[in-house]
Amino acid sequence: MHLKFKNKRISGILSVLPSNEIHFVDEISNYNFSEKQSIKLGKIMGYGSRRIVNSDTCVSDLCTHGLNYLFDNNLLEKDSFQALVLCTQSPDQFIPSTSSIIAGNLKLNENVICLDINQGCAGFEVGLMQAFMLLDTGSIDKVVLLNADVLSKKVSIKDRNSRPLVGDGASITIIENSINDEIIDVFIKMDGSGALSLQIPAGGFKLPSSEETSVLVEDSAGNSRSLNDLVMKGDEVFNFVQTKVPELLNEMFNKLNLDKDFFDYYFFHQPNKFMLEKLAEKLDIVYEKMPNNICEKYGNGSNNTVPLTICENLGSKSLNGSYDVCLGGFGVGLTWSLIKCKLENLQFCDIINY
Repeated sequence: MHLKFKNKRISGILSVLPSNEIHFVDEISNYNFSEKQSIKLGKIMGYGSRRIVNSDTCVSDLCTHGLNYLFDNNLLEKDSFQALVLCTQSPDQFIPSTSSIIAGNLKLNENVICLDINQGCAGFEVGLMQAFMLLDTGSIDKVVLLNADVLSKKVSIKDRNSRPLVGDGASITIIENSINDEIIDVFIKMDGSGALSLQIPAGGFKLPSSEETSVLVEDSAGNSRSLNDLVMKGDEVFNFVQTKVPELLNEMFNKLNLDKDFFDYYFFHQPNKFMLEKLAEKLDIVYEKMPNNICEKYGNGSNNTVPLTICENLGSKSLNGSYDVCLGGFGVGLTWSLIKCKLENLQFCDIINY
């Protein structure tokens, strides 16, 4: 699917990270592997430190904190936007929507549309697409997009494949109408036949959490997890990324008559250091253009990694600069998406702690 949007811009990005920092070397004893094996794997995969929330912190807390920061610092007026879109896989509750909880926390006016979208690794791109469509209605001038997850709560402490990677956090992106003629191109595909490659088996209505679903079971690789925990079929996900993302990028290049040198940056989802390095090599894109420093510093924050990568690597340069960028997300769903757009003269592009 190829969608085109016009007269829209991203005007600011704020990332919110938990202050609680966990180091991989401090958790090695949890895994059913030797210290030597774990350290070797850690270097390959980019295991370092990560930020995770405390047990009583939820998505609404991170997002409310970030929005209050913007209000208090006169970076966003409370009555200036008409839609609040949240992409998350870790809602506060089944009912009501977490975006409604956030709106209630902030006492937003009744004309603000609140939407929750269940999306993971491509959640930033899917959220932007939704924001662009809302702006196309002609009745909405500004959308606040929230990307947030606290999936550390759903990863087994004895899962060496996923535990050292998963981080928590939130990002707030402001999207608004603009008088520029810049065309934003969105390329997106979904393949539900691979949906169970990344999943949390229990906890929904199909298989409610119970004492039975909480029992830890060791797999063939020595990882122990329950049906309540996140599970990823690593080989399937790796092959999916290495095959489908290059195909979609080539489709973008061909349809838009571009080559890889057109973009100043490729801000892609960062599942782990190894996977993104292999993707850059396959695409023949230099590492400098595809930043890969989030996972080993903050952890894989699911749909939060792309805006966090922008804040970490572009930051204040975006306030007075102009950059042609390719945004890319791929994973849960299975979903993969690329967006060609421009980041220029942002009002803010910062990282704060919660």
